[in-house]
Amino acid sequence: MLPRTRTRITARAARTAMVLAAVAASFLAPAGAVAAGGATLSLKDVPRTVVVYPADEGAEASTSDFEVPVAVVPGDEEPARNVTVVVDASGLEDIARVTGGGYGNCTGSGWVFTCAYGTLHHDGESNAPFEILGLDGVEPGDSGTVTYTASADNAAPVTGTTRMVVGGPTLDAPGEELKVDGVEPGRPAPLTPAFANRTRFTAERGVALRVTAEGGLTLKARHSNCSYAGTPLTSAWCVFPTKAAPGAAYRTGSPLSYVAAERQLSGTLVYHWSSAPEKPAGHTVRGRGAPLTLVRTADGNFGGVDGTVAVETTVQADYRPVTGTVRGRVGDTVSVRLGVRDLGPGRLLGDEVKGRFEVVPPEGTTVTSVPYTFEDTDSAWGCARPERPGGAFVCELGATAFLAPQGADGTTAIDFRIRIDRQVPGARGTVRTFNPYDRTPGNDTAVIPVDASPAPPRQAASLTAWAAGAAAAVALAVVHRRRRRRGPAAS
Repeated sequence: MLPRTRTRITARAARTAMVLAAVAASFLAPAGAVAAGGATLSLKDVPRTVVVYPADEGAEASTSDFEVPVAVVPGDEEPARNVTVVVDASGLEDIARVTGGGYGNCTGSGWVFTCAYGTLHHDGESNAPFEILGLDGVEPGDSGTVTYTASADNAAPVTGTTRMVVGGPTLDAPGEELKVDGVEPGRPAPLTPAFANRTRFTAERGVALRVTAEGGLTLKARHSNCSYAGTPLTSAWCVFPTKAAPGAAYRTGSPLSYVAAERQLSGTLVYHWSSAPEKPAGHTVRGRGAPLTLVRTADGNFGGVDGTVAVETTVQADYRPVTGTVRGRVGDTVSVRLGVRDLGPGRLLGDEVKGRFEVVPPEGTTVTSVPYTFEDTDSAWGCARPERPGGAFVCELGATAFLAPQGADGTTAIDFRIRIDRQVPGARGTVRTFNPYDRTPGNDTAVIPVDASPAPPRQAASLTAWAAGAAAAVALAVVHRRRRRRGPAAS
């Protein structure tokens, strides 16, 4: 009996060992392992460290910026089916609260949330599983950890973690937009960013400055504590060891410099200060000049998230009217192309205010329509009609009717359909142009001449008869009105 019993125990132990080995293998499989004939999931794009909110915001802090991107590794033979990501935020208990998020496909309560993505075909999905709310009493540097696991029916699970850190103090930029004009293209111009620390915390890790140049402006790579990005350079990230004190304001000890491109009309500089000096991606060009420093400055109008500088250059966009002659017989409706020509040297092609032109039609004529087509839809009026007879039609060049590209010579024009009602000796209309970058007003107005011939005899007779009939109808209406007024008095 003993040999038989020993055989049974040995077989059971072998089976148990096999099961345990399989379980152990599933736990010890490397992240991203491929299920046989299946897909491979990746969480490599989830940030490993996140500054979750500034300490000074406390319980008022709120952010939905934290997302968990999951992707299918390229090269798999089949898509990942029924992909889910489970996110556990219980490690944040000492620094934050969480509430539902996810734009509709993430569910959960308490600290655990599940985002369902269905089937992913060699691509990825990203979502914010929850909204993070701050807590009072936190200090800069306090942290917690979020864990997450992505899985699919035909893919091995992949797990990751992100450390979330309470950031240093909020640093305020000037609250009002600064306007700078007269910048000459190609010639360096100065920018002196400033900030204030209005909180009770010191920026223990130092501060960082991010500057972005937009609309044809570029930055000069000068300072050794700044890294630059873009071709040409349009972004700078500068780090300072200065521990900005509570209640203190600072500015750069010397200005950064920027230049405007040739023919550039305007541009914008935007800068942002941070007490969490984490270098953004792409800033690989290091400045070679003297390091930029910070100096104390007088407190002022601080309270903005970003500092913004609106730049206008010395370049102009000289508009000249495009006009034509109203030519035809009385009673005819003719097309006359009217608009503007940008003589440069600048061209309003970006987000600038493009301006307008105004049309006052000649006496003795009527504008019946200003037709245009946009995305297979026809419209009768590309310009705003005047509120009063004899007023101007206003054609805003940023409107839908003028979205088509300018002509090669800078012309933007549209056909006015104009009816010639009668001959008026010397009649003429006007086209007048406007834009904020036109500094040559002498050529902003042009005339619309009229070359009107009499109507053919038959047409003239019908017009005369029509006019006589209209006059008779008016007369009868007046007589009828007078009789009605006298009627009650006579009775």
